[in-house]
Amino acid sequence: MRGLLSVYRREVKSYFSTPVAYVFFVIFLFFSAFLAFQEGFLQSRQATLRAFFSNMPLLFLFLVPAIAMRLWAEERRSHSIELLFTLPITTPQAVLAKFGAALTVLTLAIALTFPMVITVCYLGDPDWGPIITGYFGCVLMSAAYLAISGFFSALSRNQVIAFILAAVVCGIFVLSGSPSVTGFVARYLGNGMAEAVEVFSFQSRFESIQRGVLELRDLAFFILLVAGWLWATIVVLEERKAA
Repeated sequence: MRGLLSVYRREVKSYFSTPVAYVFFVIFLFFSAFLAFQEGFLQSRQATLRAFFSNMPLLFLFLVPAIAMRLWAEERRSHSIELLFTLPITTPQAVLAKFGAALTVLTLAIALTFPMVITVCYLGDPDWGPIITGYFGCVLMSAAYLAISGFFSALSRNQVIAFILAAVVCGIFVLSGSPSVTGFVARYLGNGMAEAVEVFSFQSRFESIQRGVLELRDLAFFILLVAGWLWATIVVLEERKAA
């Protein structure tokens, strides 16, 4: 645990010792608020954050791979990964430490949107259930994006390639539940395959959570997805070490 915490603290400090975290915060806060107002946050005249949460899957699609592309690609490019693994730390511990540090930054960025909550409280009497579950769903979904992006960062030395691959795969998970995609799959592969594709949709599962409904199947989906991609990252890094 000492080695894991040491790497975790080092990673968190690295985000704030450079402009990375601050630039990410500014961009995330600006676009999250801008898109919410574009969706009719005030015009709806309802004390709810539905317009704010509805844009999170699309916003995370571009911003999470951008902050995660450096996780392992930069370590491999600069050959500092060899130095990292000389520390008394295992590969799973290193993966968890880096993942935890990046998730901490993402969670802090999500928490900094609290003025939206204050605005809703000022304008009306909101239902706190959907607000709390919505924020919880944001953290859970960002962890899934991060696990996928971390895998592609470990797969490639080039940060741009890691970003593109992660964004494409995350985009597939987001769009798999859209009517156009399910309709296309149903037309050529049948309704059964369309339902199977829709199961993997981030959008549909997050919509359920932001309505205040926490179902075990949605929680299990995100948790198992994160665990699976983290395990794949560990496998890739172990193969790189053996090579």
